[in-house]
Amino acid sequence: MFKQTYLASAIFVALTSNALYAAEDNLPEAQQQTAATDQQQQTDDQDMEVIQVVGIRSSLNKSVNLKRQNVQVVDAIVAEDVGKFPDNNVVEALQRVTGVQVTDRASGEVNTVSIRGLTDVTTTVNGRQIFTAAGREVAIADVPAALLGSVEVFKTRSSSQVGSGIAGQIDIRTHRPFDFEGSKVSVAAKGIYSDQPDKTDPAFSALASNRWDTSIGEVGALLNVSYIRTNYNDQSVSPGASLPYSAENGTEISDAYWTRGLAHGMDTTYGATTSDGSPYLLMRDAVFQNTNSGVRKRPAVNLSLQWAPNDTSEYLFEGFYNGYRNDNSNSMLFSNVNSATNWDQVVADGIELYDGTNVVKSRTAYNVGGFSSADHSHNSTDSYVFALGGKWELGDVTLKSEVVYQTSTYKSNFLAMRGISADGGTFYGVNIDYNASSGGVPSWGYLDDPSTADIDESDITQLGLWQTAELYDSGTKDEGDSVAWTLDGDYYLDWGIFTQMKFGVRLENRGAQHSLYDAGSLAQNIAYTDLDPDMFTTVSGFYEGRGDVPTAWVLPDGNYLNSHRSDIEELYGADPELLAMYKNYDITEKSYAAYVQSDFETELFGKRVDGQIGLRYEKAKADMDFWERKKLDATAEDGSNYYLDQTSGENSSSKLMPSLMVRYWLTDDLVARMAYSETIRRPAFGDFSTAVGYTEDLTDLGFGQASSGNPNLKPTTSKNYDFSLEYYFGSGSSLYGTYFRRDINGFVFSSSRMISREVDGETRNYILSQPANTSNGKLTGYEVGTIYFPENLPSYLDGLGGQLSATFLDSEQDIPEFDADTGEQIGSTTRELFGVSKKSYSAVLIYDKEVFSTRLSYTWRDKFLNSYDAASFAMPRGIYRKPEQSLDFQMSYNVTDDLVLTFDATNILDDIYQEYYEDSTLFNRTNNIYTRTFALGMRYSF
Repeated sequence: MFKQTYLASAIFVALTSNALYAAEDNLPEAQQQTAATDQQQQTDDQDMEVIQVVGIRSSLNKSVNLKRQNVQVVDAIVAEDVGKFPDNNVVEALQRVTGVQVTDRASGEVNTVSIRGLTDVTTTVNGRQIFTAAGREVAIADVPAALLGSVEVFKTRSSSQVGSGIAGQIDIRTHRPFDFEGSKVSVAAKGIYSDQPDKTDPAFSALASNRWDTSIGEVGALLNVSYIRTNYNDQSVSPGASLPYSAENGTEISDAYWTRGLAHGMDTTYGATTSDGSPYLLMRDAVFQNTNSGVRKRPAVNLSLQWAPNDTSEYLFEGFYNGYRNDNSNSMLFSNVNSATNWDQVVADGIELYDGTNVVKSRTAYNVGGFSSADHSHNSTDSYVFALGGKWELGDVTLKSEVVYQTSTYKSNFLAMRGISADGGTFYGVNIDYNASSGGVPSWGYLDDPSTADIDESDITQLGLWQTAELYDSGTKDEGDSVAWTLDGDYYLDWGIFTQMKFGVRLENRGAQHSLYDAGSLAQNIAYTDLDPDMFTTVSGFYEGRGDVPTAWVLPDGNYLNSHRSDIEELYGADPELLAMYKNYDITEKSYAAYVQSDFETELFGKRVDGQIGLRYEKAKADMDFWERKKLDATAEDGSNYYLDQTSGENSSSKLMPSLMVRYWLTDDLVARMAYSETIRRPAFGDFSTAVGYTEDLTDLGFGQASSGNPNLKPTTSKNYDFSLEYYFGSGSSLYGTYFRRDINGFVFSSSRMISREVDGETRNYILSQPANTSNGKLTGYEVGTIYFPENLPSYLDGLGGQLSATFLDSEQDIPEFDADTGEQIGSTTRELFGVSKKSYSAVLIYDKEVFSTRLSYTWRDKFLNSYDAASFAMPRGIYRKPEQSLDFQMSYNVTDDLVLTFDATNILDDIYQEYYEDSTLFNRTNNIYTRTFALGMRYSF
């Protein structure tokens, strides 16, 4: 990573520049500025008009105004008042924006955001690109909504903005002291009840801000703090992947007679045969379920200091901290249900097929393998951003400069212990219906052995049925830091149609480190009854009666494992050398960007035409060092059995990206836009690594998994086209439609091939995955939406309004297919882009009148291809999500001008969120239930 002296040098340059410009400027001290003017200074680089906000309707008025005044295609969410974002984090707030889709409602909140189906979103805070640890992006869910003034979603990109983020850019705006006319204090608190963990958690935020006229000019200071704690409990039931088994005796068919990892799977016709003419049945290899519970904490602090010594200069210091703590315990129950033991009995019990297919729906399985697994993980993040900058008006030229230092660290520790049957590791039998109601939820349970009258093998809560098995012990540490310097200028022109030129440069020195330890798979068989009884716990009430599945089982307590980690490691004889963390990669990347951009304005057929034209150049070069821990052939003199094998390399890329935005004012209220831009996504730092990571065979496949990076990866690039028509009518009402297209080149997709290595004198096989720029794609679509508050309604309906939007997408990508042994590409499959729903809708019903505000928000999205499962065992490989919907409610009541009471509810519909492989009936997959939340709160401000 780069030396800290770069930080000191950059700060010195910025301070020197600030002092020089301040010394040259001898104009009188600034007069007191209004709040609207201050806000305009904050957002003038986007030419946005800002108005005072009071309630939901005024908030929507402002978002409409932002969209109307901006040359680009942009949507926004604006806080109705300080601390009055009704959502817990940025992702939850964004689900009401047209074209934005959110998924992954695990752990008590939504986590993933996509713009028009694409998840490659660049996030900036106050225009600054930020990141989490060794990643290129920020974990956006970690940003509490309580710190936000507004969130702007840019679906097009001007040359003055960072070029990364194929999907778009989300700019998070925090409060600053000059946003307010004088002093401002706001305190908000909520109690949030989560139904599945049955616990109530606090959410607290406070803001204090003031500004003063002094002898050295106007000075402002603001401090904003936030803390949120969340208990969660997610539960899931899943059948395993589908593989071919002999229709005659139930044994797994050798892959010498069929192709492993087929994208669309094998022939499901009844009587279909393998290459040697043998008829086969497609059966699931396993069934499993888990309950994932934990507690997450998010502290955050924002400090902002502003100084305006006169009316032509202003200086700013900002510090931003966000933290993340998550202690998670996962309890799993897993059974192999592909056993061919007692096949005649299985046939006699009855094997049910889906009509006209060779796909098994239900069966019994005897002498089955399986395990319970308890794991605990602790994850933490600490991220800091410090910015120091200034702005100077020098006649027709305005200059802005800023130096930004960031540092972010992510740590994780993972410990898991498996339990297997005390009877040689196998259970008597399992009864399984992979899709019990054809709705996707399987039904299964352990069978009692009739030959053992003294014990009920179906009651898996008995300690005597279990013994310990493998232990998995690992940890990681990711570190990232950066110093970036920017200089931006505005020059007011009178060159024909050109009215304003913008130019700027950005230099960044970025470091990223990844360290890890992995003790591997440690085996130890000890009867549960011979260990401390406090080590174990019993899951009970699993899945809330929504399926005929085991509702209780005994297993180690993940929290106990974590608190007795050293004792457990000693019990399993963990090698101290393997418990020592080592550096896996260390990357230093220097990047450079420069842009020039001009605003223009003219007339066409007597109508006003304005816009922007620009060019941006970005270049990056990364120097990379990688380490892989390998075992020595013989013990070294110092007693070590391992060494670090180091490799080095470099990766460079550059891109010239033009942009053009045109806005045609057909009338004062009817606006047409056209935009062309190019964007880029650089590979994740971890994808460069040449080190190979190994995961041993966990489910008796006969081979493990391995992964490695590719130091020769290139950026993914996109050419973007947007056309929109917008009609603004009434007070804050609008109707709009947009057509867009993205042509994407160089998607990163992983190849796979079989490799082997020696482990303790044994040759083990692994499927190795490596990324490459092997896929291209295209996305086209339409967005339509409206915000409407009817006028001249009866007094009791005055304040009733709504927000409707819909997005329609069509996409395709070329997904490569590889030979399972050699890794050579043998073809490709064309299918939709990952994460893209063809249709999505959002409807918000609003009532905002005097002291009472309420909002009911409904979102729905169509099915979508979420990911590809591993080629080593899955057929078909495509994992689809079923259609998803969400209903949330927010209400507030102004007791006084200063005191507001609130009530919020999320995930009201309490649906089961489901996945499937290609055919939702034949190949159902996961079935998740997530928590609902209900919150009571208050906000006091003055």
